[in-house]
Amino acid sequence: MLEPPTRTAMSTDASSVETAAGIAAPAAESVCSLCGGARFVRVTADLQDPRFGHPVPCSRCATVEDPEQRRARLLRYSRLGPLRRMTFEQLDRGGRTEESVEQAHYAEAVEIAERYAEHPEGWLVLTGAHGRGKTHLAAAIANRLIDRGDPAMFLTIADLLDQLRAGYDEDAEEDYERVLEQVRRAPVLILDDLDGYSETAWAREKFLQIISHRFNALLPTVFTGVRPPDETEPLLASRLSDPGVTQQIELGTAVGPRFFSVGAMGRDQLARFALDRFDPAGRGLRGESRRNLEGAFRLARSWALEPDGWLVFLGGNGCGKTHLAAGIAAERLAQGDSVAFANVPDLLDELRATFAPGATERFDHRFRRLLEAPVLILDDLGAQQTSAWAEEKLYQILNHRHLRRTPTIVTTNRELKEMEPRIASRLADLQTSTVYQITAPDYRTGAAG
Repeated sequence: MLEPPTRTAMSTDASSVETAAGIAAPAAESVCSLCGGARFVRVTADLQDPRFGHPVPCSRCATVEDPEQRRARLLRYSRLGPLRRMTFEQLDRGGRTEESVEQAHYAEAVEIAERYAEHPEGWLVLTGAHGRGKTHLAAAIANRLIDRGDPAMFLTIADLLDQLRAGYDEDAEEDYERVLEQVRRAPVLILDDLDGYSETAWAREKFLQIISHRFNALLPTVFTGVRPPDETEPLLASRLSDPGVTQQIELGTAVGPRFFSVGAMGRDQLARFALDRFDPAGRGLRGESRRNLEGAFRLARSWALEPDGWLVFLGGNGCGKTHLAAGIAAERLAQGDSVAFANVPDLLDELRATFAPGATERFDHRFRRLLEAPVLILDDLGAQQTSAWAEEKLYQILNHRHLRRTPTIVTTNRELKEMEPRIASRLADLQTSTVYQITAPDYRTGAAG
């Protein structure tokens, strides 16, 4: 719960001060006449004062407050909850990778975050794939401030928007205006997971109100997100990319499991489909059918060793397309690549399921993993139930990877001319794709001579 803001401005010997937004003290018999019980004041009149705009302890009451009481109060205000354990001391300064270059990069990011925690000025933007340690760094900044006795507020974007919506309810514990004002004026605000920013007109308007206020007031703010600033909403992107206000730290691509699968082709299944277990002779194939399947095998083996552009296998059920694709996946994993292997009908079912209440993964997270996978295999394209939504999502995936010429394998039992025209055009592009028609019969039901 966000505590209601207090706004009290009064004069002191040298300058005017106002209470820091919403840092309410525990109930007491008397309220400090200087800070109104907030325990912090902000210099607002003397532009030459080095403390101008920054929260400082109230000289009448906070300086005599017990340190443990102050820490407990700041923790309640911060909303860190279980993230209290995420400190700089608990960080692995080499990050979550075994690559020496990335370890050095992450160590540098930790140093930048520590400097920001010591002197929070301007904006700090932490971007990178899930699992790179962005939230830990952001929470560590908040924890360092709290340990020093300074206020900081930590919110995910989704939680912030939920609380603003809840403020409209008649029985809300805190009304909308109070929540909005406290977040706008927080001495240090940390907004986690920019990708949780809902693109509705209402959410956009309210979120940008907060951002614009803090940008214009140069209030210290930390953001984390997967997408780089230039891929966000234009007005937000202009703020996040302003070199006079913002420092950006890019924490790199995804770490963790190098094999991501949708459907039955799990990591343990790949060994059964290794390329050295593929028999181009099938069940006694001879003549043109055998030569055709041997050609597919040579092409798959060559591409697996040196991926270049796209490889598209066309052919009927049981002709070996999936075996070859899985064999390529196993080889690329052995070479150190990250691979995503998705059966297309199962993939579309899982993407739809991300919109259901209680879904364990958001649509945009799963979708971006497919867009950015170093090697993507789309197995059985064309077997899915066709709908405008399904065609659009498949087109978006393929178009994104086509523009970047990212290594991609596609298997299908349909002719290209039967597919959605935009998809067919990209699959058939001679500058990107190698298309191979497998004419061998179904291995499961026996082979013709």
